[in-house]
Amino acid sequence: MDWLSDALRNNPALAIFLSLALGYFAGTLRLGRFQLSPMVGTLMAGLLVGQLGIAVPGAMKTVFFSFFVFAIGFRTGPEFFRSLRSNAVPQLALTLLLSIVAFGMTWGISNAMGFEEGTSAGLLAGSMTNSTALGAATTAAAGLSLDPDARSRVASNVATAYALTYLFGLFLVVWFLPSVGPRLMGVNLRDACRELESSGAAKSRPMNSAYRDIAVRAYRLPASLNDRTVDEIEHLWHVDQRVVIERVRRGDTLLEANPSTRLQTGDVVAVAARSAALLSDSNPMTVEVDDPDLLAIPTVSGELVLTNRKLAGQTLRTIADTLGARGIFLTGLTRGGRELPFSASTVVERGDVMRVSGTRQEVSRVAAEVGYAEYPPTSTDIFLVATTILVGAFFGLPAVTIGKFSVRLTVPVGVLLAGLVLGRLRSVNPRFGRIPDAAVSLFETLGLSVFLALVGLEAGPEIVSTLRNSGVAILASTLAISLVPHIVTILTGYYVLRMNPGVVLGLCAGAGTSAPALAALEKAAGSRVPTLGYGLGCAAGNVLTAMGATLLVLMT
Repeated sequence: MDWLSDALRNNPALAIFLSLALGYFAGTLRLGRFQLSPMVGTLMAGLLVGQLGIAVPGAMKTVFFSFFVFAIGFRTGPEFFRSLRSNAVPQLALTLLLSIVAFGMTWGISNAMGFEEGTSAGLLAGSMTNSTALGAATTAAAGLSLDPDARSRVASNVATAYALTYLFGLFLVVWFLPSVGPRLMGVNLRDACRELESSGAAKSRPMNSAYRDIAVRAYRLPASLNDRTVDEIEHLWHVDQRVVIERVRRGDTLLEANPSTRLQTGDVVAVAARSAALLSDSNPMTVEVDDPDLLAIPTVSGELVLTNRKLAGQTLRTIADTLGARGIFLTGLTRGGRELPFSASTVVERGDVMRVSGTRQEVSRVAAEVGYAEYPPTSTDIFLVATTILVGAFFGLPAVTIGKFSVRLTVPVGVLLAGLVLGRLRSVNPRFGRIPDAAVSLFETLGLSVFLALVGLEAGPEIVSTLRNSGVAILASTLAISLVPHIVTILTGYYVLRMNPGVVLGLCAGAGTSAPALAALEKAAGSRVPTLGYGLGCAAGNVLTAMGATLLVLMT
């Protein structure tokens, strides 16, 4: 096998692809309920292949990590800037609290344990499962005013500590938040999320479900409703059940209905509403008929992007009343690419995407009022991507001297901030910076995967000795740093700020930048409510933890 070892040493690119292949193959294996994520698998594969002593080009780590942090910033930009608004202060305060507690504990434990240079930064990044912080700390280590061997040792300590703590920290948070978090608040997570959804929030359903949330049915008007207007009859349903009479058959004539249209006994009306409303006891229609021509209403589905400043921050009910929307129903709501539960009282922000179904004329009219209809782009604006990364990198280069310390944002943090700004601009005017979601996902996945493979290859030779000398102390520290900040945040969010338990736990997953923990919470809750806290927490947590890891390196 010497030929293979020599081939990998002489061609580092082959070692990278081998690590990716092994890592993603490991991610397909399942042992009971346990399945390793491809990212963790790639890191472990890199550590294994790295035992051969493979030299890794430093520039490659910077390039691929820049793609990753750009994608993170672009995706979470709207949420990050929304966190700076007054109505998001409670969530931002909790994210800041979690980050400060994690930083303070890492600094204190590192001093008490006498950890080597860079280990404290890697400990923070791994315990918080924050790959952005790893890249920021590694870059900061490369800029220290030390001799090349010392800088290399600090960077290696960062990577080694991260590799040791990441998997353990991930397991702890994925187990702790859904299992112990609700007990700290003395609540049933499912019931708490249902309470927030009680006003009619949508629940997720399989894409191929036979259930149809929006339905149009034909009814013969009973004599008791003779000479009533369309508006009067629509308001006979329960106040939370929005119903629209679209068309009317009177004899052999089809009429388009409007609120002032008066109906007569024997008319057949096409009623559009959510299925639950049509089946409710408040439905005054008793005789359903088969009338294909009446129900042949041309409808379209579309995605509307909210850019109108006057409507931003308003509830869905207020927006519907303001626009006088008829013949259009909301079927989905996404923010930053993540599906949100929604109800009449859900507050909509600029950049939110509303999936709607209704008549073509009404969809076009409402689209012009709220912003515009979104049509997914098919090509990526590489010029914009490269320029954003370049500007962000330059922004992170300048250093500020404070006493004996030389402080800089570093290239990864600069690129992250540039991505946040572009993501924000994209949410305000989505015609600007048309980058398909698939391209953003590729930048994020490939950038992080290759970066972790490179980290593993670089740290591989050192991990055995570090595990032998400090492994127990580092893992014990991970236990404290991973759990205590979440405990403090949960107790503060629930008992002091009185936030919904599902939102608090989702925010913890976001501030800890743990998508697997969010998935575990959604499964335990049977709800998407935790997503309401995740987006903002993830956006702000990425920046705060990356800065904390950078500061720990500069303090060594």
